[in-house]
Amino acid sequence: MGLFARKISSYFSLWNALTLSHLTSHSNALTLSRPHFFPLCFPAPHLSSKISIYSRQPMPAPVITLESTANQQDLVIQRPPSGRSLQGSIQVSGDKSISHRALMLGAIAQGETRIQGLLLGEDPRSTASCFRAMGAEVSELNAEEIVVRGVGLGQLQEPVEVLNAGNSGTTLRLMLGVLASHQERLFIVTGDKSLRSRPMSRVVQPLQQMGAQIWGRQGQALAPLAIAGQQLQGIHYHSPIASAQVKSCLLLAGLMAEGKTTVTEPTLSRDHSERMLQAFGAELNIDSESHSVTLTGQPKLDGQTVIVPGDISSAAFWLVAGAIVPDSELLLEGIGVNPTRTGILDALETMGADIQPENQRVVAGEPLADLRVRYGRLKGCTLAGELIPRSIDEIPILTVAAVFAEGTTVIRDAAELRVKESDRLAVMASQLNRMGARITEQPDGLEITGGTPLTGTDVESHSDHRIAMSLAIAALNATGTTRIHGAEAAAISYPDFTRTLQKLCDEEIKN
Repeated sequence: MGLFARKISSYFSLWNALTLSHLTSHSNALTLSRPHFFPLCFPAPHLSSKISIYSRQPMPAPVITLESTANQQDLVIQRPPSGRSLQGSIQVSGDKSISHRALMLGAIAQGETRIQGLLLGEDPRSTASCFRAMGAEVSELNAEEIVVRGVGLGQLQEPVEVLNAGNSGTTLRLMLGVLASHQERLFIVTGDKSLRSRPMSRVVQPLQQMGAQIWGRQGQALAPLAIAGQQLQGIHYHSPIASAQVKSCLLLAGLMAEGKTTVTEPTLSRDHSERMLQAFGAELNIDSESHSVTLTGQPKLDGQTVIVPGDISSAAFWLVAGAIVPDSELLLEGIGVNPTRTGILDALETMGADIQPENQRVVAGEPLADLRVRYGRLKGCTLAGELIPRSIDEIPILTVAAVFAEGTTVIRDAAELRVKESDRLAVMASQLNRMGARITEQPDGLEITGGTPLTGTDVESHSDHRIAMSLAIAALNATGTTRIHGAEAAAISYPDFTRTLQKLCDEEIKN
């Protein structure tokens, strides 16, 4: 356990002794009873991304412009010769993982689910669109509060048209588990060019073991996929990888299966599905020692009120920015610090970053904190093993941190990144090397020799939101001008990223 995790753990030790971890339904709200599992993570609302800026002294601001062409947007970042520190407080958008799951469970539960602080990115919009097409009522998406009127477990309608998950692997993989159990209904699912190239066999194969009938390209490995709903049987699946998407898909399939469904992982992956399933009324048994979760099939799910926390994956970009841009100090407000998601904090702590949790509190049983980051010298380290599943989405921005660290950083056990929206290992290495970094690819990771100054140049996002945002943070510390092609990809998970970056770098906006 890292120092940050120990800080959080010590703060919440009294809470964990007194508070209850089983969530039950009462008047369509979440209430607490005596513990056998740590409660659901839904901290205070994040109605929009907000930022307040203050400046210690007048300094030339980087010029941040967004230029549109017929096919894409270019983000142009020109750093002033004298540099500039970053100062201010930021409230990031709602957590993407929780937003997806709240929409899905709300759609298949009975009654009304209210969701506050939903992420308004393209991926949750894809999830909402798919479930609307199957009969769920989802109000117009906004960050304040949306209402989902569910159809009840097993009552999704056969859609008239193909379900399009867009760029969202979470939408497609988790939805497969839901659809596979809807008997006598046919579903066809697809996505954009990127998603149609990403492997689906990791969820298709265990679903087939449960009795699912699924057809697709290259031996059911690639979308488009056709699903003929069947009566499924619970299984015990030993996953070869720690993947929240695989685990969540099978648990959702297990809702309508006969018997019990158990998923065992090599290490613990994020547990948002378990927390939310329990809140909606599912019966789960968690064995943290064996990294196993067991769900009993055919529960009654009831609509709930869900409050979505600030997304630590979005906060990660500003944490690294504050750590690498000289003389910077940033405060990130209201960030969810679920222990299965704090790998980014442990990794930066290992590198020597100055990050302090403040205003620690519990909302609906989940830890929440403001995170203050100050500039400091980082040092190279090895990032591997159980840390990787807890920081898999943050490896691109951690690569940027490693470029500005002293010494060598080695990232291992991260082969999963080769089958994300892009081959993130190859793309981060190639694009940062174009700016002057020294990065060598390994089969399952990267070796980064830090301390080499970066120079602005033209780089490509490869239509990957995390690549686009990571390169933008790197450009803040590069001399000259950096042009990021395909910067519109950032809107997939963080619609306000460019606006926040522009305001953060605008010396005229001050408190």
